[in-house]
Amino acid sequence: MNKNILFALAAMMLTVSCKKDQPESLVTNPQDSGPKLIFKFAFNPNQERLNSLGIPSTVPTGRAAQSPSFNKISAHYIELTPTIWTQVGQGELIYNGPSTSAGGNNAIDFSQAIIVGEGENFLSYPISAIEPGSYAYIRVSLSYQNYNIAYRANSLDLTGTLASFIGFNNYIGSYIINTQSVAVNDDKLQGSWGFETEVFGTSYIATGQTPPGATTVPNPLSSTSPIPAGSCLVTGSFNTPFIITGNETEDIVLTLSLSTNNSFEWSEITADGKYEPSIGENVVDMGIRGLIPIVD
Repeated sequence: MNKNILFALAAMMLTVSCKKDQPESLVTNPQDSGPKLIFKFAFNPNQERLNSLGIPSTVPTGRAAQSPSFNKISAHYIELTPTIWTQVGQGELIYNGPSTSAGGNNAIDFSQAIIVGEGENFLSYPISAIEPGSYAYIRVSLSYQNYNIAYRANSLDLTGTLASFIGFNNYIGSYIINTQSVAVNDDKLQGSWGFETEVFGTSYIATGQTPPGATTVPNPLSSTSPIPAGSCLVTGSFNTPFIITGNETEDIVLTLSLSTNNSFEWSEITADGKYEPSIGENVVDMGIRGLIPIVD
């Protein structure tokens, strides 16, 4: 039975899209004692589920999905965007994470990534460094996600941990999925993944790479301000424009609420809503399903 389970894990992602010691939340200028814009993440399985155009989306017939239990997230880029016409890179750049060419091409340097759980400080940025103005949108390039999923194998209902690299290109030395380490030492394009599960006290690992375009990246500005192909630059709209006056005296907390609503989606063979890779149920999407910035 264990061999069958391992085979199922190796096949589980054929058609789809870490724990480590973390640095403290990034402060762009530690000497700046003024008020900060503090970024945090939230994972919401009840938030509206969007497609790549930012339009509400349901799970198609013949497929099933589940809302994973998120552990960690990381981002590589944050930009405040004034209007629907503002192109990527022309807004107010808040954060652009470390990159490296150690693998041959420009890539996100995973060894320097800041990986946080829900409610933890990801970034503290001096408000004095932000151009005063009105910002209607925010763009966040997600680079790494780690979550637990439920699956079935040999009539057993099991759980496992998935580590997924969703940035445009990622240089990875090594990473820990749950308890097990995976060595890479190379560049990996969007969709590289590792999966770990434990069955009767024995840990099993499977790794793989998804094909291009298999990760949903919601962008409600797609018709006026498209995102680069292969990126995970998720765009979210403020309920009311986010105003920076330049006269702020207190910190502002900006929570980036990510929709995990049925974000792990697969093709169904047995219509029971349970993910069963051993019978050929293949994952077709693992992308975040929306972003809502919430000002506290």
